[in-house]
Amino acid sequence: MQTPPLTLRARAYENFRQQILQAQLQPGQFVSQRELMQLLDMPLGAVRELIPRLEAEGLLRTVPQRGLQIAHVDLKLIHNAFQLRSMLEREAALHFVQAVSDADLVRIEHAHRDIVQRAQTGPITDDLLTEATSVDWGLHDLMIDTLGNELISQTYRINSLRVRLIHLERSTLSPEVLLPAMQEHLNLIAALQARDAQAVAEHLAYHIHCAHQRVLGQDRRILNPQLAVATSTPLEMH
Repeated sequence: MQTPPLTLRARAYENFRQQILQAQLQPGQFVSQRELMQLLDMPLGAVRELIPRLEAEGLLRTVPQRGLQIAHVDLKLIHNAFQLRSMLEREAALHFVQAVSDADLVRIEHAHRDIVQRAQTGPITDDLLTEATSVDWGLHDLMIDTLGNELISQTYRINSLRVRLIHLERSTLSPEVLLPAMQEHLNLIAALQARDAQAVAEHLAYHIHCAHQRVLGQDRRILNPQLAVATSTPLEMH
């Protein structure tokens, strides 16, 4: 069945989402309606219809005399976004451990190990970091979507934009973060392959906790590389 074309309003929202994912819009940035129209490549009418939705989702606010401000990152936003992420992903992971196929897990593991191998044997380039980010978020998105609940998927996607803004402001997937984050994912994948629901929940909780600590600048493994080696399972290549 052919997917119906997006409405003008839906296209405007998707373009806005892509601007955040590509870091073209920054946390706290001010833009006018016309500047947003140019960024999104959408007519002014579609942008005006989009603004109330973005305000309701906490992604943008109207500031009198100054224009439109992309969500500003503060400690409250960080706490709320990661708490919601933890709740949604735990539910999704407990379903995913039973629903995902062995073949899909092999494919997911290979994608992660390919990133690790390239990071360990060559320079960690911007292109590799971009690809690693796609692999990282791809697993989380897949777990959520496997629930088959459009309301949860939509809520998760909105919250993911908040988390992306937080990462743009506080921390992104950098050369120092790449291998620890991939290790956390590989531990989660191993638990999924073992069909161990309790281990899946524990590894997922630990991964989200570490991501939370990273944006707060409190991940001691990043501050102290020797601690990272001491506390992480070695990244064995298959």
